[in-house]
Parts: sequence; structure tokens; C-alpha cells
Amino acid sequence: MPYRSRMDELRYLRGYGERVMDQVRALIDSGRLAEVLRNRYSASHEVRDDKALFEYVVAIKERYMRKAEPLNKVIYDNKLHVVKHALGTHTAISRNHGGKLKAAREIRIATLFRDAPAEFLEMIAVHELAHLKHRDHDKSFYQLCEHMSPHYHQLEFDLRLYLTQLELAAAPSRDRDDAAGAD
Repeated sequence: MPYRSRMDELRYLRGYGERVMDQVRALIDSGRLAEVLRNRYSASHEVRDDKALFEYVVAIKERYMRKAEPLNKVIYDNKLHVVKHALGTHTAISRNHGGKLKAAREIRIATLFRDAPAEFLEMIAVHELAHLKHRDHDKSFYQLCEHMSPHYHQLEFDLRLYLTQLELAAAPSRDRDDAAGAD
């Protein structure tokens, strides 16, 4: 697929209005998208391993959702891929233990967040925590996300821009690989 058509696709931004899409295309065409994101989100984080991630997510949970069931596991998962529309997952695995049904609650966050700006890690952690209380992406789900992260919607949009930028940065090497394979 030619670079230009891949750029026009903007798959992470589907559903946004044409005005927003035109602004994003202008940033891409001028080569400024990465710079804008770097200027806005320059803070990295120290949440590098699963233990630190567990502590990080549990701290957010304890601050905003004390009464929610405890988490048993929070890990980075390199099997989660953006292409499959999953940046994080939440599960409650029920097991029969001595005649009682016990649920183990797990959150898995895509490994790409290990190197993403701190705000994006917070956004995905908040998103997955909100699923502990609200299964669907409905009004109450997003209200809880905004309660935990007041700029949640802006962070979600900017994460979509970040994913677009990552894809665009990888596109030239894919195009070279595609061209080499065509010979």
C-alpha cells in the first residue's frame, strides 16, 4: 500500500469529524505531529516492570475505587496488539476453591505503554480500572474515567495521535520492505 494512502487512512481516528481529521492531516503533511506530541507529553515514567505496574495501578485503584474488588495481577502483555484493538484487557477468572467460587481479577496492559509517555500509561490504567465497575463503554464508564483522570478524553484522543505517529514512523521502512519484495 503506498505511503500516502496509509497516511490518509488514519484508522485510530475514525469517527472524528472532518475538521479534526483535516487538522491531523495538516500536522502529518507538515511533519509536525511527532513534535507536537513530544512538546505536549515529554514526561516519561519509571513503571518498567510488572511489579512496578501492579503497584502503580493498585495505587490509582486505592485512591479512586477503594471498594472495588482487589486486583490479583497487573502485567505488561506483549501479546496485546493495537491492530486487534486491544491496548489493555481486564478479566475476572472464576475458580472453584473448596466449594467457594473465587474470582481473580487481572489487568493486562500492552507492552507499548512501557515506553509511552506517562500520561498515556495513566489513561490506559484508568480505562481498565473503570471496567472493574462498568463493563460497557457507556456514560457512567466515561464519567468514572474522568473522575480518575480529569483530562481523560483529551488523553484518549492524543493517544490515538500517538499511535498514528508510531504507525507513520514505521511506514517508510515497511514501504521499502514492500518495494524490495516486489522485485
